[in-house]
Amino acid sequence: QVQLVESGGGLVQAGGSLRLSCAASGRTFSSYVMGWFRQAPGKEREFVAAISRAGAVTYYADSVKGRFTISRDNAKNTVYLQMDSLKPEDTAVYYCAAEKGVVVVTTTTEYDYWGQGTQVTVSS
Repeated sequence: QVQLVESGGGLVQAGGSLRLSCAASGRTFSSYVMGWFRQAPGKEREFVAAISRAGAVTYYADSVKGRFTISRDNAKNTVYLQMDSLKPEDTAVYYCAAEKGVVVVTTTTEYDYWGQGTQVTVSS
C-alpha cells in the first residue's frame, strides 16, 4: 500500500507559479505510475498530468499543456507538479494518485491510491 501526502498549494495571483509536491511512503514508489488530478467546486475530478514509472513518458491535459510540468524523483519518493502562468480557472483542490501498472493512464478509476489534496487558488 502507498500513502500519498501533497503539499505546496496556496494562493497566487494570475500569471504566477506554484510547485506542488507529493511524497509517497514505502519502498516501491518507482513501480507506480503517478498522476495529478484536480477538482473545482461543483465539478468532477479531472486529469491534469501523469508520468511513467521511470519518468520518461508524460501526459498532460490540453488545458495545462505548455504551462504545467510533471516530474518525479524516485530516490526521494516524490512527484512534482510545476505550475506556471496560472489562471483563475486553475483554482481547485489538487490530488496526486498512484497506479500500479506499466501504462500511463489518465482516468480516475484506474488509479489505486490517492492523497488528501492541496488547495490551489488563483486570484484574478
